Amino acid sequence: MSLPGWQEICGLADILPDTGVCADLGRQIAVFRVDDAVYAIDNRDPGSGANVLSRGIVGDLGGELVVASPIYKHHFSLTTGRCLEEPELSVAAHECRVVEGRVWVRVAGQEAAGGTARRRLVVIGNGMAGMRTVEELLKIAPDLYDIEVFGAEPHGNYNRILLSPLLAGEKRVEEIMLHPLEWYAEHGVTLHAGDPVVEVDRRRRRVISERGVEAGYDRLLLATGSNPVTLAVPGADLPGVVTFRDLADVDAMLQAARQHRRAVVIGGGLLGLEAASGLTARGMEVTVVHAHARLMEKQLDEAAAGMLQLSMEARGIRFRMQARTAAVLGESRVTGLRFQDGQSVEADLVVVAIGVRPNTSLALAAGLRCERGVVVDDTLQTFDPSIYAVGECVQHRQATYGLVAPLWEQARVCAAHLAEWGAARYGGSLTSTHLKVTGIQVFSAGSLGRSAGTESLVFNDAGRGVYKHLLIEDDRVRGAVLYGDTADGPWYAELMRQGSSIGSMREHLLFGERFAASRG
Repeated sequence: MSLPGWQEICGLADILPDTGVCADLGRQIAVFRVDDAVYAIDNRDPGSGANVLSRGIVGDLGGELVVASPIYKHHFSLTTGRCLEEPELSVAAHECRVVEGRVWVRVAGQEAAGGTARRRLVVIGNGMAGMRTVEELLKIAPDLYDIEVFGAEPHGNYNRILLSPLLAGEKRVEEIMLHPLEWYAEHGVTLHAGDPVVEVDRRRRRVISERGVEAGYDRLLLATGSNPVTLAVPGADLPGVVTFRDLADVDAMLQAARQHRRAVVIGGGLLGLEAASGLTARGMEVTVVHAHARLMEKQLDEAAAGMLQLSMEARGIRFRMQARTAAVLGESRVTGLRFQDGQSVEADLVVVAIGVRPNTSLALAAGLRCERGVVVDDTLQTFDPSIYAVGECVQHRQATYGLVAPLWEQARVCAAHLAEWGAARYGGSLTSTHLKVTGIQVFSAGSLGRSAGTESLVFNDAGRGVYKHLLIEDDRVRGAVLYGDTADGPWYAELMRQGSSIGSMREHLLFGERFAASRG
């Protein structure tokens, strides 16, 4: 095999544990093995001028892995090359990894702007948040880092927002790709596709992948996203029970649609309704099972949810409201669901869309502070100053986010700090929701919670299928629900974001930005 920019040294078994070997790579490099981890620093001892560090004694000094020079007894960090006794005598450290039992080294010294060596950035997660951060970083500091990205899926980064149109047949896979495999090579980014990181060693500043690839870092970016919530009932692991989270899930649903007829979607939220619409477009008979009395209960009021349900029923989608699943039925494959009230429904495919949870398992194992998500400050830095985090895995000011706009805002701030343009701060995001179902327009933003000082402005044109509900508090818009005509959704969201007073246009607010401006 070949690793561009890397040089193969020897087999891991050729280096005895807790010892070093010397490799001539244009300059002498000392390569050390500690357990099954490998490290590389310059072999030349600055104190004596002799190439002897590979023959030094390896040990742990104050919690740091070091090698002792056999001449002057200086100690050099295996991870950074720092001389513990006299920092001015430090040596260069080099990236070193084991791939398929062979030891590889990438010699440091590639020069960046300003004449300093390029640093190492490792990104865990090849999704939208992590790669948007990489894009922003390359715009403002293209020569600062050597960047390696590890992703669990076997392809480039794609737009998850467009999985619903892909399922419905309105998009092709190539149309939703944001970063095809060629992009990484063109931008000097090393991608390990289909090879997720399984361990973060914070003390040694290195990550280890599922295939055994090791990569050292100066800065680490966690972008591990979220995991779909699954059913905790008998039969939930039967073939034919899927989530709706990635391309593999869409492939499974499309295969089921070609071979089977009946589908049940568990979850009447945004993603569940988009899945139901897509499967209906593929010719399946679809039933949506929802535990609550109205659809999208976190985003819509009763009137808008009722209009939405009627529109989807007109497309042939059935609903089981206030129904809770007790068991998934079937032997070798799913055949249906049984509910807690004893009723049942037949199904050849079950799509579970009941929410997501931040994926914090890797961060927790590494000892980072996590609550609901990986806790970060306003710079997107974790409690380890060398590790940042963005996206759905993050908890910021007690909030977690599952929509794209906050991810973009986080990416811009995080990239600025990785580039050491340290002025930007992330203050949180106002989220808005759009349902991606062709022919049905739904928008929601802000809070629907009512208090003593909350007023409602409502426009309802049943004949045209248009409904607008604005919640006003202290002369400001606090929430908006739109059905049928969502063109002014971004304007209402901006009024909320800016905290703008609506006193002068209150009477015209429901009729949209253009009308309100013309009467202002």
